[in-house]
Amino acid sequence: MNKLFPYIICSLLLASCSKRDEVDTPVFEVAANGSTFKLGDSIIFTFTGTPQNIVFWPGTPGRVYEFRERTFTTGNKLLVKFNTYQQFGVRNNMTVLVSNDFNGVYDTTNVKAATWTDVTSRFTLSTGADQTQSGTVDLSEFANNNKAATLAFRYVTPALAGPNRWVVRTFNADNQSPDGAITPMATMSTAAWKAISFANPASNWSITSSQLLSQATANNADDDWVLSKSFNPNTATPDKGIAIKNITTNLTRYAPATDLFNKAGTYKVVFEASNASYQNMPARVLKELTITITP
Repeated sequence: MNKLFPYIICSLLLASCSKRDEVDTPVFEVAANGSTFKLGDSIIFTFTGTPQNIVFWPGTPGRVYEFRERTFTTGNKLLVKFNTYQQFGVRNNMTVLVSNDFNGVYDTTNVKAATWTDVTSRFTLSTGADQTQSGTVDLSEFANNNKAATLAFRYVTPALAGPNRWVVRTFNADNQSPDGAITPMATMSTAAWKAISFANPASNWSITSSQLLSQATANNADDDWVLSKSFNPNTATPDKGIAIKNITTNLTRYAPATDLFNKAGTYKVVFEASNASYQNMPARVLKELTITITP
């Protein structure tokens, strides 16, 4: 019995420590100093309870609680534009193609295996003038159902005695959200162009950070492609909240920056309170408030 006594004491102490290190679901309440505010007004949230951690989701773009696990959205547009220059004779022998089933392997076999749609007629191409603007073209249909679109310029020519070349001077692929906001997805230097030759490998697209250029060599037929990376305008980064309290701080009131709500509208504000220890992580507590911002 005497030999067992120390083990019994240790077991009781360990059990006591384990119980002590457990935490409960936090008690937490939130109140605001109003429900309607003008742009630039101070908004003050008052807390009761003692949660270890608080995360603030103001409901503004990029900080919506419901979108914390979202990786794609719907309704965004894929807008493309570029400038071209056709030199040494007008042959109109460059086409613009789009695929949404290209597998991303940049070789002749896999390019041929993809389905490509000719969208040349949607753009304005050079007929001899430099820096001819294509116009901004909506290619969103190729990104429906969370698909990614790949753009290609194809240069095809029979054997020529004289020179002929195309230059793509600028390139922009942009994401337009339903509210009209434009987010750049790629420029000429960031579109990750890859050149693939189907005929006469001695002549292919030349790629630099400022332009794409294809020029036939004398007396040789050419079929040269240059492909961009894939673009999915509906890819979304999960929203993130603002951590305003952790276990090392006390917080009984919180006033966000006065320019956080910078547009008139109605916002669902969420406060996410939690306790945690190495022993357990009880349920989080969510408190929601609706605030209206007026001009």
